Amino acid sequence: MRTPEDRFAGLPDFDYAPEYFETREGLRIAYLDLAPAGGGDAPAVVFLHGEPTWSFLWRLVFPAVREAGFRCIVPDMPGFGRSDKPTDFAWYTYDRHVGVMTELLDHLDLTGATIVVHDWGGPVGLRLYVEQAARFDRAVIMDTGLFTGHQKMSDAWNAFRGFVEQTEDLPVGMLVAGGCLTPPPAEVVAAYEAPYPDAASKAGARAFPLMIPLTPESTGAEAGQRVLAALAQDERPVLMLWADQDPILTPGTGKKFAAAIGYDGEPDVIEGASHFLQEDQGPAIGARIAQWLTAAG
Repeated sequence: MRTPEDRFAGLPDFDYAPEYFETREGLRIAYLDLAPAGGGDAPAVVFLHGEPTWSFLWRLVFPAVREAGFRCIVPDMPGFGRSDKPTDFAWYTYDRHVGVMTELLDHLDLTGATIVVHDWGGPVGLRLYVEQAARFDRAVIMDTGLFTGHQKMSDAWNAFRGFVEQTEDLPVGMLVAGGCLTPPPAEVVAAYEAPYPDAASKAGARAFPLMIPLTPESTGAEAGQRVLAALAQDERPVLMLWADQDPILTPGTGKKFAAAIGYDGEPDVIEGASHFLQEDQGPAIGARIAQWLTAAG
């Protein structure tokens, strides 16, 4: 299913024209490819969204990174945003999403890039970071994790999973608003609903929570274990940012994840933010990333 373009008209703070490429499977994938504010060639920063958001999530974050002189690439994963949306629930798997994003990286032929991940963008993006290591020099990790089958899921997440499993016409905008500390305005909530003209188009948004392996033997758990082990040995620079009031992936979860991947210290705390910290503190997050990237040279 391909969302009609008119549903994306008039989005707040998001008047960027997308690029498209077609996967080997025949899906059209949308992404932003934004030159740095000063133009010219520059290192790329790839921003990966999670569940149930899309590239719109990063609109308050990437402007500061562009202003600092970096190229910003912001994809919509299959099933989200302007990208095509298979309506077959069974189509959605961890391996398939990693494969599609690998095709995008091959299409763009990136090297020396930074990957910025959040939520389900973490399991996908951090696997790319390990498996496509020649393309990435560093990573920024925000309110995410790796699913090994050993992880303990919070009560808030279990309630979310149960709701998603039982709700065919998922209220995507409401879910995003519920994950913000400051309620977003109606037009922002509507922008998160824009990609989905009907219940069938929400198959991906419904599938992602159910893809999480809950035992070490579950599908996807082995890959998560492998990526976690690789990150613990990886010496490339990493910046971790974590919302101070995330009820789903709590600050304590962030500290444990930092320790598991051998991060030097604890995540930088983003104050006044919940799970969708990009909505609550987007400009401050963008400035922090830009500062870190500039200092890294």
